[in-house]
Amino acid sequence: MTEIVKRNKALSVNPLKASSTLGAALAFMGMDRCVPMIHGSQGCTAFGKIFFIQHFQEPIPLQTTALDQIGTVMGSYENLIEGLHTLAGQAQPAMIGVPTSGLAEVQGFDVSMGVREFRAAHPEHDAIKVVPVTTPDYRGALESGFAQAVTEIIRACVPDSPRHVGERRRQINVLVGASLTPGDIEYLKETIEAFGLRPVVVPDISDSLDGHLAPESYTPCSTGGPPINEMETLGLAVATLVIGASMADPADELRRRTGVPDIRFDHICGLDASDALIMTLRDLSGQDVPERIDRQRAQFLDAMLDTHFMMGFTRVAIAADPDLLVALAALIKGTGAEVTTAVTPIYAPVLTRSGLSTVKIGDLEDLDIAARETEAEILITNSHGVAVADRLGIPLYRAGFPQFHWFGGFAKVWVGYRGGRQALFDLANILTAAERGEIHPYRSVYGQKPEYRAEAKSA
Repeated sequence: MTEIVKRNKALSVNPLKASSTLGAALAFMGMDRCVPMIHGSQGCTAFGKIFFIQHFQEPIPLQTTALDQIGTVMGSYENLIEGLHTLAGQAQPAMIGVPTSGLAEVQGFDVSMGVREFRAAHPEHDAIKVVPVTTPDYRGALESGFAQAVTEIIRACVPDSPRHVGERRRQINVLVGASLTPGDIEYLKETIEAFGLRPVVVPDISDSLDGHLAPESYTPCSTGGPPINEMETLGLAVATLVIGASMADPADELRRRTGVPDIRFDHICGLDASDALIMTLRDLSGQDVPERIDRQRAQFLDAMLDTHFMMGFTRVAIAADPDLLVALAALIKGTGAEVTTAVTPIYAPVLTRSGLSTVKIGDLEDLDIAARETEAEILITNSHGVAVADRLGIPLYRAGFPQFHWFGGFAKVWVGYRGGRQALFDLANILTAAERGEIHPYRSVYGQKPEYRAEAKSA
């Protein structure tokens, strides 16, 4: 049984988490022609936008209601109504997502009522979906805000009545959590299509944030993801795959509305989880496993064999949101390495079935202290862990959000056989470069030239 060590500090030192507000904004950017508009001050949105731009190296369609001192004190419904009216008129999006910031939540703002007042004041924009979601940045983290936004998207766009389940025999709904990169989602879609199935991914940042050159020179909306009318077909699918334990609430809502059965995975990292996914797709499609996927599995097994001398008994420290933490831990433990330190910013039920001995709810200071005590040999976390790794004198393997001063992190594949294989190679190469386990040659001072011998003695 995993021991969950709760936070015992009154504040965060070197924070680990990204806010739930940013998680919700990320989910909205996975819908076609959508614009997230954070209800808060300009600074709340500006800092988040910088993280997104640094991580994805792409223009980010993120707007703000720009709360000022007067709106914060006297009420901010006018800011929201005016902001929605301006954005709807100028950008002509198919959807506007409205996550709230901590500033608006402390004020006591009711974002759902604000949207209703906007609808009453501007019926000319009724064709545009406006999806409010309550995401104060003092509660939850990136993955929980992401899941909340997906739940609200389903409520706004999926008909609330069971339809002809299985009418589209090849369609598979896929709900993906915030732990999956655009590269992960693209690989997942390719794997599903290899079985002759048609995946509809919600939300799909592999279309909108995968690092492609759009035909338009500029667009104020997201440039990929499922269209709004595609959401109405989710009730016709044969099944729903749910990737990530954090997506339980969106999965419950989708199943209640459509009646489509779902199959849930805490993650799809490592050999066992990847096998479970492939067997599920085989059963759903009624087809044999394609030869190229069999070959990918064989390549993954060979990579495990090739790297096990370097990975075996390696002491690893990981800090990430719960879904990603559990996924990375499964991948690492499958190689014979040991996760000696595990830190996550929020509690989630999936942590209790992670197989880890201890998980600390904390921040990067907690990671720093615990990794030093357990003599960790490699650190896995986002780019905020660079300073921690420098202090500890161990290498950093970047994972999660955000990754800045680092190109291609968003495109990396972690899931499935292909992702696991590459992650093992990357980790083994990092440990090799750090000369882990190497016995350095002894050079006697008596075998050196006199001038070097004198320098050695003085040193």
